[in-house]
Amino acid sequence: MFKDKVKALLEKALEEKEDLFLIDFQIGQDNKIKVILDGDQGVTLQDCIDVSRAIEHNLDREEDDFSIEVASAGARSPLVIPRQYKKNIGRKLEVRTAERNFEGKLIAATEEHITLEWKDREPKPVGKGKITVQKKQEIAISDIQEAKVVLKF
Repeated sequence: MFKDKVKALLEKALEEKEDLFLIDFQIGQDNKIKVILDGDQGVTLQDCIDVSRAIEHNLDREEDDFSIEVASAGARSPLVIPRQYKKNIGRKLEVRTAERNFEGKLIAATEEHITLEWKDREPKPVGKGKITVQKKQEIAISDIQEAKVVLKF
């Protein structure tokens, strides 16, 4: 009952902020509410405050004692939903599947697949030495075990 009430308030708050989307939602012991958000243009501190208040101000602490934490998905958090891939087109990703690992620039993303592109050194077809070749791989999102944005400093 408490969880349903919180979920309904969260959904209403996210309807008002269409560029935000839910990554994770949990209610732990002692009614500890934890919400992880991401956004098409990122998540600001104000976004977290607004969503927190939309939930908190519509619950009665006399009825249910609770705590609430609303946070953004961290820069090194794995990508978990197709919408996150779409917002990261153009960035370099590390992607792990059951068969192998990939690291490349995300050039396309749909609800079902992503496409990575990278340069690789391969032996020349004739003669000694290596040449640089452009590689491209389409990967089904369902095959991805983990994907993270590669951060450059």
